[in-house]
Amino acid sequence: MKQLDINLMHPAEQIRVVISRIYRSGLTTTSGGNISIKDENGDIWITPASIDKGSLTAKDIVCVKMDGSVVGIHKPSSEFPFHRAMYGIRPHAKAIIHAHPPALVSFSITRQIPNTNIIPQARNICGRIGFAPYDLPGSLSLGEKIANEFVTHDDYKAVIMENHGAVVYGEDMMDAYQRFETLEFCARTLIHAKRLGEPTYLTDTQIDQHDQLLPQSFVYFMNATYPSEERAIRDQIVTIVRRACDQGLMISSYGTVSVRWKNNDFLITPRDIPRWDIEPCNIVQVKDGMVEAGKIPSRSVALHQAIYQRNPKINSIILTQPPHLMGFCTSGTKFNVRTIPESWILLKDIPIVKFGTQYEDTSQIVEILETLPAVLLANDSIIVTGDGLLHTFDRLEVAEFSAKSLIMATSIGNVSPITDEEVESLRIAFNVQ
Repeated sequence: MKQLDINLMHPAEQIRVVISRIYRSGLTTTSGGNISIKDENGDIWITPASIDKGSLTAKDIVCVKMDGSVVGIHKPSSEFPFHRAMYGIRPHAKAIIHAHPPALVSFSITRQIPNTNIIPQARNICGRIGFAPYDLPGSLSLGEKIANEFVTHDDYKAVIMENHGAVVYGEDMMDAYQRFETLEFCARTLIHAKRLGEPTYLTDTQIDQHDQLLPQSFVYFMNATYPSEERAIRDQIVTIVRRACDQGLMISSYGTVSVRWKNNDFLITPRDIPRWDIEPCNIVQVKDGMVEAGKIPSRSVALHQAIYQRNPKINSIILTQPPHLMGFCTSGTKFNVRTIPESWILLKDIPIVKFGTQYEDTSQIVEILETLPAVLLANDSIIVTGDGLLHTFDRLEVAEFSAKSLIMATSIGNVSPITDEEVESLRIAFNVQ
């Protein structure tokens, strides 16, 4: 199956796909938000004014020509002035997304800017963030204030709009979308971390050192074969990745899934392909420690290989960043699973290891996973394992639901965990090894 590439679609179709994705992810409302693309002719394609964002079709998208004439069955978005202003000062910008996602709006109405040094890819994808003072929505002066942020700071690719929302641009639509989604994820992570304690931020040096540890080269093998059972695993991985994206357990810029195939050979998701758009043909086969030629596996491929080699009972691994669990990962607060009996039965205790451990000392993680099914990586992610992919995904869901319950409980009162004696009773009654 040919890989879906949004950037190869007609501008109207690109906008339809992305605004639908943003709406379904709960990052905008029926009437809120707008998206635009500047094409090779200099024409600007943009979402229409006052049309349901949950049911837009390509025919609803409006084209504003270079001469200012409008082509389409609707009026262009009322926010068109600031889109046009941004394209004027950023010649390499080809796509702009503006919306009112809840976490970023929280920052906008408290006059704060999310610190993207909370996780490596947030800093790398979003960079430094600007802040535009309030002005009337849809006005020329609002466009000027937003444009001024980008003029004054040539490294900005995203701006928080006071009491309004956020706007980001990209060199293509997927670049803009990943920046928008990642920035909102970053904001949610910070809010959850603050409800638990205080976020721990990474220094630029820590992030740079982390990036240098990422694998840059692999040993490849040629003439990969794809028997029916191997192709079935590819389909399973794609199904779970899309399900994780739909449920907010994974975002387009981050998330890895692997499944043991036979012996220590396994299949794993690729690097640098948006998680929403992964197809079976993108999945990477890893055989005898070598990588299928012509593909680039996840950055964590060496860790997955080490886990499979040392733990024969583990047959699948998911490494991802669910928003509530990331509150624990970035605040250093203990994720106490001994609060919900069903959660402890499935997860046991989940420890946290220091940032960078997955690249600096994989043996520590491998050893933990010999007796426990999951581990948190500080300022990075959670690793969950299981004897099958659905089993692993179930554990991931339970972990995130439990994290959400614990964070919500902080608004009500003190959490009362179950006692050691009660845990021991669970261990015996449910034969938890």
